[in-house]
Amino acid sequence: MKVKTVKTTFDELLQKKKPKRKRPPYPGLLFRTLVRILSVGELKKTKFTYKLEGMKKIPKGPCLFLMNHSSFIDPKMASKILYPKPYNIIVTADAMLSKEWLMRRLGCVSTNKFTPDVALVFDMMRIIKKKKRSVLLYPEAGYSFDGTTTTLPKSLGALAKKLGAPIVTIISDGAYLYDPLYNELKKRKVKTSAKVTLLLEAEGVKNTSADKIQALIEEKFSFDNFKTQYEKGVLITEKTRADGLHRVLYRCPCCKAEGKTIGKGETLTCTACGKVYRLEENGRMKAQTGDTEFSHIPDWFAWQRECVKKEILDGNYKVETAVEIGVIYDYKRVYMLGNGTLTHDENGFYLNGENGKIEFSQPPLYSYSVNADFYWYEGSDVVSIGNSEILFYCFPKDETPVAKLRLATEELYKIKKEKK
Repeated sequence: MKVKTVKTTFDELLQKKKPKRKRPPYPGLLFRTLVRILSVGELKKTKFTYKLEGMKKIPKGPCLFLMNHSSFIDPKMASKILYPKPYNIIVTADAMLSKEWLMRRLGCVSTNKFTPDVALVFDMMRIIKKKKRSVLLYPEAGYSFDGTTTTLPKSLGALAKKLGAPIVTIISDGAYLYDPLYNELKKRKVKTSAKVTLLLEAEGVKNTSADKIQALIEEKFSFDNFKTQYEKGVLITEKTRADGLHRVLYRCPCCKAEGKTIGKGETLTCTACGKVYRLEENGRMKAQTGDTEFSHIPDWFAWQRECVKKEILDGNYKVETAVEIGVIYDYKRVYMLGNGTLTHDENGFYLNGENGKIEFSQPPLYSYSVNADFYWYEGSDVVSIGNSEILFYCFPKDETPVAKLRLATEELYKIKKEKK
């Protein structure tokens, strides 16, 4: 779906009345049923199934549901599994764009990704402890780029302790292969499923340390979609399966050039050295000439992470790119504030725009990751920085890979945290 935009200035934007934070809405049965009905077609198409582990049925009372984030089919899976149980969904602010009225009636509570939000914690406590409803949370926050677990916040265990509700994990299989973020919403013929596990009862949460709960959650959130595809012999025959793959595999392992790979059709080609890799039907990469440096996509992605880490440790890391700047202020549209420059180095992010009227810095220890998306609202790739008051959506105007910015943010955080 496309998103509405309007051009304005930063001064004009700040003069607008910012909507007040609203209390978590009640997810009405009518709208829960509507989502359930609208989900039937796609779930049937993917032959979706799920199984319960550690329980015979979903607990009656309020629960903390933790689900991995693989594709846009995730909420439909949750609806099938949890219906008719009432639950509030924690979503990113841009999920509310142009449809706030509907999303609130579905029980959605919005927050800015990868920004501290104390009010959100109190919202979740109110939902579970006072309203006796459940919370559905995607703790990875961002979609998986390479089909493996996205970095989890280290505060999950402590959050679960505060909420005190049973913890149930929902781990999907096949959702990433069906509709990976990099592939520009081109869906494939793939079966989907999920494992629903009662991780801890309420009493177990009470008697288990936050660190132990954290470890249990991280153990459940350990998966590799490309490995599972290969081991199960799942074949993806669509001729467009490599479209957009350069968003994930942005660095050529042959010549080491960055931002020069192009994913199109069934192949990924480096325009710098000419080397071509084919994404096989079984999910493996295969060089058309010469050696295949990485046949497993997550291994390629992990190598890129190590390259970024080395740049940082050697003092050579710096990305500076021209961007278009947008802001979501009232969920009605994206306010475009013109052009600017986004810089990322060992000091964190720095955004400059509107001839100096926009100046925003985000230090490395502000967050363990950053919001980076591919093909955002069927448009450009994006990276967003900000705080609980304002989030700047930065759309690179060149070939800067937003995946590198996410990797660099995560590695900088770990390096600075260790030093501190």
